[in-house]
Amino acid sequence: MSHKRMPRRKAALAAGGVAALGAAALLLPHANASQDGVAGATVTARTLRAADASDLAARLRRTLGDTLAGSYYDGGGRRLVVNVAGADEDTVARVRRTGAVVRRVDNSAAELRSAARTLRTRATMAGTAWAVDPRTDRLVVTADSTVTGARWDRLRSTVRGLGPGTATLKKSAGTFKTLASGGDAVFSRVQGGTVRCSLGFNVTAADGGPAFLTAGHCGVAAKEWSDSQAGQPVATVDRATFPGGGDFSLVKYDDPATRAPGEVDTGDGRTVPITRAEDATVGGSVFRMGSTTGLHDGQVTGLDATVNFQSETDPGGVDTVTGLIRTDVCAEPGDSGGPLFTADGGAVGLTSGGSGDCTSGGETFFQPVTTALRATGATLGAGAGDTAGADDPTGARDDRAGAGDDRAGGDPYGTGAVGGSSLTGTR
Repeated sequence: MSHKRMPRRKAALAAGGVAALGAAALLLPHANASQDGVAGATVTARTLRAADASDLAARLRRTLGDTLAGSYYDGGGRRLVVNVAGADEDTVARVRRTGAVVRRVDNSAAELRSAARTLRTRATMAGTAWAVDPRTDRLVVTADSTVTGARWDRLRSTVRGLGPGTATLKKSAGTFKTLASGGDAVFSRVQGGTVRCSLGFNVTAADGGPAFLTAGHCGVAAKEWSDSQAGQPVATVDRATFPGGGDFSLVKYDDPATRAPGEVDTGDGRTVPITRAEDATVGGSVFRMGSTTGLHDGQVTGLDATVNFQSETDPGGVDTVTGLIRTDVCAEPGDSGGPLFTADGGAVGLTSGGSGDCTSGGETFFQPVTTALRATGATLGAGAGDTAGADDPTGARDDRAGAGDDRAGGDPYGTGAVGGSSLTGTR
């Protein structure tokens, strides 16, 4: 790059039209669990913003460990629901005192992890995925349209062998695939054509230099990336993880003076400033931006997902990726690596892959940003001194803007219908 400061448009490296947004309220489920009926409990559940519910869930995981069997955000009641399995009365009381709703369930976190290990051993095949759904207290196992015949029989038999109430098996009409493609956004010329992906979040690398995060399968596919299809490379892959324990790449800008903005460009002149990294919460509303399909929204539907993609380099092989976020947000080829974020500026994930499209729907999986930041040592915000949460390698922090604002969503068109939303298009 010949200039010292990248133009906003190219620094953000995300484009596309704005789709209509609006997440439906999530109702409390009743399958395989019941609301806790602790005698003498007098603590009233707190109403929470989704971001605050995510913080509370993270704190409870750190303090109570496997006593908890997952949690999710009830968007209708605006409450955090926490599953407990085999917990004593003191533990239940501790959880209730935080303002969360306690729900007793049958499957512990350890039991669900054990079931997932069984699936990994006996049912790893291209076109399958599984994730923990705390709303049903089960693993949700999905087979795409390529899993038929003997492979379907094997998968169904394995799921049944996990025992009743442990897993739910369903079919997807689409095909699980990574979402890199030829087109526009961030480009790399490779043998046989051009690869296109989407930039996730601008960051500062561990050595203080400017960089960005995108999908790992993009970083594996190509080393050098440009901000225009015919342009010269402006960034080089420093580290890429795919397949295995994630799908993320750290790509360093070649010009060390680059100061790319810490925001997501959502189209039509609107941006969302990114202020922190946060863990996904099942039931939480999220937005996804990609260079192919623009802005779309939905909900987190599962955590700790394992996806078995058909290998693009070995016709008979499987690329297994673990530790992903499962959502009902749509995506299409070229959206790979794009950001998953919240209305008030929380960085949540990077687009990995999925099934379906933005016409027929489907499900999409995302790499957690917090995991990628810890693994690479990067911090949110590109450019020396332009970081969020400098004392925390994930960029997470508790001093949220508008912490007392009880909004639960965003207003992408800047109508003011939701007070304080950062999806207002102000630069």
